[in-house]
Amino acid sequence: MSQLAQRPENPVVGVPMPHESAALHVTGAALYTDDLVHRTKDALHAYPVQVMHAHGRITALHTEPALSVPGVVRVLTAADVPGVNDAGMKHDEPLFPDTVMFYGHAVCWVLGETLEAARLGAAAVVVELDEQPALITLAEAIAAESFHGARPTMHCGDVDAGFAESAHVFSGEFQFGDQEHFYLETHAALAHVDEGGQVFVQSSTQHPSETQEIVAHVLGLHSHAVTVQCLRMGGGFGGKEMQPHGFAAIAALGAVHTGRPVRLRLNRTQDMTMSGKRHGFHAEWRVGFDADGRLLALAATLTADGGWSLDLSEPVLARALCHIDNVYWIPNARIAGRIAKTNKVSNTAFRGFGGPQGMLVIEDILGRCAPLLGLDPAELRERNFYRPGQHTPYGQEVLGAERISRTWREVHEQGDLARRRQEIAEFNAAHPHTKRALAVTGVKFGISFNLTAFNQGGALVLIYKDGSVLINHGGTEMGQGLHTKMLQVAATTLGIPLHKVRLAPTRTDKVPNTSATAASAGADLNGAAVKNACEQLRARLVQVAAGQLGADAADVRIAAGIARSLGSDRELDWDALVGMAYRQRVQLSAAGFYRTEGLHWDAQAFRGTPFKYFAYGAAACEVEVDGFTGAYRIRRVDIVHDVGDSLSPLIDIGQVEGGFVQGAGWLTLEDARWDTGDGPGRGRLLTQAASTYKLPSFSEMPEVFNVTLLENATEAGAVYGSKAVGEPPLMLAFSVREALRAAAAAFGPAGAGVRLGAPATPEAVYWAIEAARAGGSPTPDTGGIHTDASTLSSV
Repeated sequence: MSQLAQRPENPVVGVPMPHESAALHVTGAALYTDDLVHRTKDALHAYPVQVMHAHGRITALHTEPALSVPGVVRVLTAADVPGVNDAGMKHDEPLFPDTVMFYGHAVCWVLGETLEAARLGAAAVVVELDEQPALITLAEAIAAESFHGARPTMHCGDVDAGFAESAHVFSGEFQFGDQEHFYLETHAALAHVDEGGQVFVQSSTQHPSETQEIVAHVLGLHSHAVTVQCLRMGGGFGGKEMQPHGFAAIAALGAVHTGRPVRLRLNRTQDMTMSGKRHGFHAEWRVGFDADGRLLALAATLTADGGWSLDLSEPVLARALCHIDNVYWIPNARIAGRIAKTNKVSNTAFRGFGGPQGMLVIEDILGRCAPLLGLDPAELRERNFYRPGQHTPYGQEVLGAERISRTWREVHEQGDLARRRQEIAEFNAAHPHTKRALAVTGVKFGISFNLTAFNQGGALVLIYKDGSVLINHGGTEMGQGLHTKMLQVAATTLGIPLHKVRLAPTRTDKVPNTSATAASAGADLNGAAVKNACEQLRARLVQVAAGQLGADAADVRIAAGIARSLGSDRELDWDALVGMAYRQRVQLSAAGFYRTEGLHWDAQAFRGTPFKYFAYGAAACEVEVDGFTGAYRIRRVDIVHDVGDSLSPLIDIGQVEGGFVQGAGWLTLEDARWDTGDGPGRGRLLTQAASTYKLPSFSEMPEVFNVTLLENATEAGAVYGSKAVGEPPLMLAFSVREALRAAAAAFGPAGAGVRLGAPATPEAVYWAIEAARAGGSPTPDTGGIHTDASTLSSV
């Protein structure tokens, strides 16, 4: 075990405790970015001028009518940008565009004394447009060969030989939709300029350093002239990793030009129509199995719907390719990826960051092929698990592969699956119009940013003369409990009670050049950096204590706020020790840093070791489906998930539960619809609110929901032996969709296979039931699975 992972006796990490802001959240006392406007004098309000066409060149922009609206102060346009007119890192996202690229694209912004004045001013702006043809669907983009960005290919083994050796070869295609983040707090920013020209931006952002960088280059300033702070976010889920930057830049630009604070907050409809979502994907595939149902070869092309600009589509696609294997060893593979350019919002990061899309493809393949192979889906999955010593298609050894089988076995035991399967069979035999089913799926998710440079974290820890401690780190809090874990890490490392430690809001003038709080790496990177800073401070204090206790520094221990030397009953209180250190002029602040070791990645060859480790898990889901409507309910879910040695068990269980629910929403409920007709509304998002976009609620969640954290699961290379927990649990929800597939199949003859839409809405489940009743024929809107002619006799 590494020194990073070792825990002292009686650590504060590992102790179940509530979120550090839980009381503030439930009482309404917690402040978010937009709450700060009420504490800001003379703030102006920004409102977008959105063009309600999917594609067209702006031929004229008439802003004069807005200025005649009472209360309108200014209209911001491209002419007001002193620096670079771009809000993206790829320089393909003009802050003020001359071409409308999606329905609802904002082309300029109105500043008003009140929000209503700004809204009326925006409505008065006249935009003349030369409309252009628009590509809305993935199918349209593929047919038009409209692609942008890199087109990577991942390969291993000999795919042609693998297919030649296969006893069973199947091919098919699969398309699944995008997902709206629907964070409770929409995009928001508040900016002002101080007397020295320093630009200060409060932003609801997962990536303050990048927000700082974008604001600076829009304003034509160096980064040291811009400070960005994120107090907390009301949810982010990846949607606030890249896309807050432009909104922060608008607020900052307005503040610079007017000399007054500027507040920008999107309403829900604006947020949904202007911000990107999880990438929808299309997959074409061909798969080969041996006579025992073991995977021999996979060839696939994954096409991501990138929207109008690249944003994070390239790394999202890369992670999808890196996760198409999930928990299964594929000795021969060739997986190609590409990004479709469509006239829709620019799709972006979303919890799992492409991993769920890649993993869904292989899970759908196995779910569809199992009946054709004459195997129970759970048996087919288990036969193909990674074993120790095997490598991924991109060349990384799957260390800890035994945990795949271990979590699988434990979820079977704890969920009593053997008995329940028998009960389900008896229920189905007695109920012709209602069926139940149970499915089990596993998860293997790589932890680290694919781009090696992002795998670094920083912290600044201050000890004051009275013994109190203040932590600054580069991670942001979006409700996931990162700050809670950092408090526990600091208290554990310094050997003091938790109440001695406070955490400051995340801001760029305390910890510079930070990575986004993303990739599930927030606790790994920032926790190690906090630990590093605290170890520096503890080492200095131990020297002071050794002198006072008359002991060797190597024999001094600090625990529960008391310094003691081994073999002696002498002790020194923490507060007194800190006071002594101050009087001896010992530095009581330290900057911590951490870089993840052992990573390397060749993006061109698509090979390397991009991940520090893998997080594992397994979920069993039981559903009940109505044969007349396709309506269903989730009766029970059992999860065993690997978080290493948990830093904060209550936080981690909450993350597992929340991730599963969000995954179930994506896979079964959340059906984003766009106007694909040829009328004036072409390209319009039709599901613009919770009234039309179905989100998971209590009524859709399991009646019985059991979550167990894998025990004795230390991760030797991570802070205090823990593992990431933010993203991996989302993919546990594959079990819901596979259970729905099995339930639909139960309405047909034994061994019937069905194709199930994604999301598996009640409508999609109904069509799958109808297909099962017809003997497993294709559903009307999705086509079917194809069996190579050479293998027809074997299936």
